[in-house]
Amino acid sequence: MKQTAGIIFRSVILLLAGMAIGLLLNNRQDEPDDAAIVTSDKNKLDKIMQLVRKKYVDSIDVDSVEGVTINNLLQKLDPHSVYLQKKQAQSLAERLEGGFDGIGIESQLLRDTLFVTQVFPNGPAAKAGLPNGSRVVTINGKPFSGTHLTSDKVNEAFAGKNDTGIELGVLSLSDNTVKNYHVRRSHVTMSSLDAAYLTAPATGYIKISKFGSTTDADFKIALKKLKKAGMQKLVLDVRGNGGGYLNQATALADEFLPAKKLIVYTQGQHEPRTDYFATDSGLFEEGKLAVLIDEHSASASEILAGALQDLDRAVIVGRRSFGKGLVQEQFPFNDGSALNLTVARYFTPSGRSIQKSYKKGTDNYRNELAERLQKGELYVAQNNLEDSSFNNSVAYHTSAGKKVYAGGGIMPDVFVPEDAAVNVPLIQDLARNQLFSGYVVDCMQGVLKNYTTPADFAKYYTVNDIELNNFITYADAAVKNIDPHQVATARNYLKLLLKAQAARFKWGNEWYYRIMNQTDAGVMKAVAALN
Repeated sequence: MKQTAGIIFRSVILLLAGMAIGLLLNNRQDEPDDAAIVTSDKNKLDKIMQLVRKKYVDSIDVDSVEGVTINNLLQKLDPHSVYLQKKQAQSLAERLEGGFDGIGIESQLLRDTLFVTQVFPNGPAAKAGLPNGSRVVTINGKPFSGTHLTSDKVNEAFAGKNDTGIELGVLSLSDNTVKNYHVRRSHVTMSSLDAAYLTAPATGYIKISKFGSTTDADFKIALKKLKKAGMQKLVLDVRGNGGGYLNQATALADEFLPAKKLIVYTQGQHEPRTDYFATDSGLFEEGKLAVLIDEHSASASEILAGALQDLDRAVIVGRRSFGKGLVQEQFPFNDGSALNLTVARYFTPSGRSIQKSYKKGTDNYRNELAERLQKGELYVAQNNLEDSSFNNSVAYHTSAGKKVYAGGGIMPDVFVPEDAAVNVPLIQDLARNQLFSGYVVDCMQGVLKNYTTPADFAKYYTVNDIELNNFITYADAAVKNIDPHQVATARNYLKLLLKAQAARFKWGNEWYYRIMNQTDAGVMKAVAALN
């Protein structure tokens, strides 16, 4: 997901979140020597880059070369120490800080036209009355649609300081007229929770996509609402959650644990051991709890799952987690770039480090998830235990004496195989080309008009074979030579994704997950485990 100038472009090219976010220390006071290091211009690398700027034979993007050079150095240390250029650092900060400055919309480019695919509640665009599905044809009275639009051009057009205005001309399909909406830029708040609702009688479901600065506060609000609705048991879903701030992971774990229980400890060559304990302020210390994880759950997600597993507080459901046990601290530079440097390892309450090996190099490390898929680990529980990470690992034990493992992620208590349809290449191609959301915008708004409530849509609407065939025909223009065998393999999953994307378009993120979870094996097994 790319977000700049208050406009978000849905990107389904999935970066490994554990690599991009990781586990960050925050709210730390920099030591005096740290500032001297990052502001000094007398080191050898700086001198080399100055010579490249002044003397190199060809014209080059020096900032890009500098970033590659520094990252080549850092990757010799570990896969998670990384140099972030200014835009990368800004994007990461926005993602973790719970909001951004702009007008509060999500959009997609179709046929050289900007379509609004989501208007965030209570944001500037929502307050101005801008509807989902809007086709933006002019900006500030000037033509915008059909001007060879790119993401950069859109970002530039929408950029501006807070409390400044922008006028969007939106084409009405009913009478082919343009209606103008005046929107004032401001800060847009974004929750780190994707969904929170009752998924079964007395059983709540909360989906957390990242551990940002507001995660614990967002969770408390959602939990109180669910308790008022009669929740007694909880399914907490951190599948696909690649991490975030360490203090938010420990704060969330604290919600479930009694006072004085060790949640995690960190330690490094230059970082003395620091213990993180639970307090007596947890809001859900006694109710039954299941935590959903998968191979993309990393870092802060693994701290949470590891603590709750070691202390026998929750049943862990899903597949083996990513295996990232390193902690980064961010060092900002004057030009807006930053260094995320690994400064410590973290250890679960039983003393285990779940960091998988990176001795064979960064490329091998990044390909490890693909190797799990090839070995069948995502489909067969026994293949998890046969992995060398666990065969050669020292066994640890939970508070109740249950055996747990180190060295390669958190092993779930209840295994849930991956749906084979998810890994069909066609699904990735369709998502990469934004064809699910594109089809909803282009072809399903008429269907959505027939439903006034999301509950009725979820209950009564079904993507039939005709609709699916229409979608495949629509997609064929962008994804050439679609394999009929892949369509047949993923038929039901394709229908589910279309329905969920349509619900998201009209009613927001929560209804995407409500529909996806209707047939989600992980959610069903988690609910069953609680019962």
